[in-house]
This record gives sequence, structure tokens and C-alpha cells, in this order.
Amino acid sequence: MISKNILEQAKELIGKDRQNDYGDKLTNHKNIAALWSIFLRKDISAHDVAMCMALVKVARLMHAHKVDSYIDLAAYAAIAGEINEREE
Repeated sequence: MISKNILEQAKELIGKDRQNDYGDKLTNHKNIAALWSIFLRKDISAHDVAMCMALVKVARLMHAHKVDSYIDLAAYAAIAGEINEREE
């Protein structure tokens, strides 16, 4: 699979039905951050959530090189970038 295909699939993943299924990306990641902050007893940002989810994908790739993990990694990087832009 070439990089263009990975990015196209990541674009599909973070668009369309995901907004309907999970709501706005920033709001969703803020909600996750609030819950993680309570559990970890440390302030976690929405951007931190997206980056940590990307690291989950990196950890999975350390075990097995699955196409889905590359797609998800690209998607979380894009989400982190969007959150960064929207929170500035």
C-alpha cells in the first residue's frame, strides 16, 4: 500500500460517519481528556489524547505491521493537528 492510499483511507476514517457516530472531534477528545484527567489525577488536554492514541498505534506496530495501524496513526496525527488549530 502506498502512502497516498494510507492517507486517503485515514481521510475517510476521520470524516463522514464518524462525526455522526462520535460527535465533534474536539468535543470528543475534550471529554476523553476530562475523564483521563480524573483517573490519572493529572491535567490531560484534548491534544494529549490524540497523541497518546497515536502512540497506541505505534506500540501495536512494534508487534505487527498491520495496514490498519498505519491508517489509524495517520488519522490520529490529523486529528491532533486539527485540535491544535482549533484550540489556538
